[in-house]
Amino acid sequence: MSGTHINGGCCFDYGNSETDDHDDGCGTMEAIYFGNAHWHGNTGLVTDPENEGPWAGADLEQGMYYGGGEKTQVNNGSKPLPHEFVSLYLRGSTNGFTLKGGDATVGTLDTQYDGPRPDAKIAGTCGKTGKYQPMRKMGAIILATGGDNSNSAMGKFYEGYMTKGATTDKTDAAVQANIVAAKYVNPHFPGYKN
Repeated sequence: MSGTHINGGCCFDYGNSETDDHDDGCGTMEAIYFGNAHWHGNTGLVTDPENEGPWAGADLEQGMYYGGGEKTQVNNGSKPLPHEFVSLYLRGSTNGFTLKGGDATVGTLDTQYDGPRPDAKIAGTCGKTGKYQPMRKMGAIILATGGDNSNSAMGKFYEGYMTKGATTDKTDAAVQANIVAAKYVNPHFPGYKN
């Protein structure tokens, strides 16, 4: 994705979503969210209050999260990714999730979060009985909208992949190396040479 063409709207997502274009409750999605939304005040690391994010997040329905557990609202481990080309990764597991991100033109992926799913009490969503664990994923695939068809976000998506089951850190590193080897460039940037 692009880290230079974002906003805080809902929801620039890619991943698993509801099959009916409705908000079917907490835990019915597991999609990468990319932007600088502050759902119920949540945030990643703020290094520049005038130009926050963008951060790698997880849209799990009724919220875009940069962390979970005690880091549901503020995750200072979620670093801004303002690169022209950004690699993002979301891995769901039985008891939590992992977010990774990095520059898609150089380097490796950094783990932005690895831990439990959001705490619904901290998040301020899901009502009295709702929760994010266990997940109730439905299997549709979305791109650039929320699961309830929310479309006020903006972004640029270049390519993506999905796997059945969870990948390993070794596989994630190999995919990032392959992306870097593709040598993404913007021909409109100064210094571009064909």
